Amino acid sequence: MDSNSVLEIFREITKIPRESGHEEKMTAYLQKFAADHNLACRTDETGNVVITREASAGRENVPAIVLQSHQDMVCEKNGGCDHDFAKDPINYVIEDGWMIAKDTTLGADDGIGIAASLALLASDVPSGKLECLFTISEETGMDGAKALESGMFTAKTLINLDSEDEGQLFVGCAGGIDTTAIFKYGTEKPADGSAFLKFRVFNALGGHSGDDINKERANTVQILARFLYSELPTGYQLAWMKGGNKRNAIAREAEAVIAVPSGAAEGIRARFASFADEVKAEFHRTDPDVSFEVIENEPVAECVEADVARHFVLSLMAVHHGVLAMSQDIDGLVETSSNLAAVFMNKPGEIMVTTSQRSSVESEKAFMAQKVESAFLLAGAEISHSDPYPGWTPDMNSHILAETVASYRRLFGVEPEVKAIHAGLECGLFLTKFPDLDMISFGPTLRGVHAPGEKLDLESNEKFVKLLVDVVTNFK
Repeated sequence: MDSNSVLEIFREITKIPRESGHEEKMTAYLQKFAADHNLACRTDETGNVVITREASAGRENVPAIVLQSHQDMVCEKNGGCDHDFAKDPINYVIEDGWMIAKDTTLGADDGIGIAASLALLASDVPSGKLECLFTISEETGMDGAKALESGMFTAKTLINLDSEDEGQLFVGCAGGIDTTAIFKYGTEKPADGSAFLKFRVFNALGGHSGDDINKERANTVQILARFLYSELPTGYQLAWMKGGNKRNAIAREAEAVIAVPSGAAEGIRARFASFADEVKAEFHRTDPDVSFEVIENEPVAECVEADVARHFVLSLMAVHHGVLAMSQDIDGLVETSSNLAAVFMNKPGEIMVTTSQRSSVESEKAFMAQKVESAFLLAGAEISHSDPYPGWTPDMNSHILAETVASYRRLFGVEPEVKAIHAGLECGLFLTKFPDLDMISFGPTLRGVHAPGEKLDLESNEKFVKLLVDVVTNFK
């Protein structure tokens, strides 16, 4: 087994539709892989799959290991891209040592973890018993991990293959919760003689709402809300607004259509141009390509009633987006944050705003969700929360941590970094069902996950594969 065998399988995975909640073809692929290699396979009612390779000869007394990854991927694409995630294979290129999907997400999060597990299952690498767990719908709420049936695996050691920085070993993560606000509204006719303008903020970097939340990237939903807030005195009427997409991705695009007195249109256009210059200057280093556009829109028949529209815009200004607190124990670790993820107007008379909160401290996670809830309640919205998922508290005395550090040192002659991560991993949920699990997480270097342009560093993938093989080979 080497990195080429892993990439060969990953290329096959890029052809399989596997958006969160629609992993059926991925599940079938895993089941067929097990059958083709004469490996035991079990699928629970939720769709989680475990494929087992029994211990190699002479390794029967070596403790078993679970290798864990998730079947689904975040499906994001650039505006104007006609890619259909339900049927089209991911288009990627190899450039400068990276495997890159230019206009969509690549799905290396966590397809490369799946590929590494399958390559190991099919190899002759000597090891103890391997139980490879592939969960569903990790990206939209960790549904598979929450519903994992007891007895799906027997091992007491788990290696999560869902990390994105080679050379870093993760032993803790944040927990999370989602908060959704619904604004119910009636409609009103646009004023006679109105001009209709569409405002767009687009081409932002976006990114992972955990890993990238501290990188000062533009949130296009909140940026557009800033402009709409500044224009409230003009008395415009809001026809519609949309922006962002997935709750765990920073919003990259947003647009709104408003009705304005025809005589005020040019002034608003000019102010938007000035606003664009100011915002570009704010993000000149962290998100330099964020773009702005205002164009004439065709007339609309109805607008959101004025009072609801005003409170909706006020709430987008008031709600927290970004870092709330940094860890007091681990330098550089974001402890608590919130992501203003998306605005949808998919149902008549209803505006939906989705957000996600994360924290490695349970009480702060609840506080962050309450802060977000409060901003929307004050604006008259109806609020709901998802089922929260727990964080994963670091265990610096972990046996698998010691084994992996020793392996990394032996292979590469340097010490790996041992860290916690602000992103959510399924490890915290596994501990609620299997409290004796000893866990670690590592993977190759990925960049731009949860956004178009996601890429995999091929050199780091070689090191990742070598480390995984060495750990399972020498584990005792």
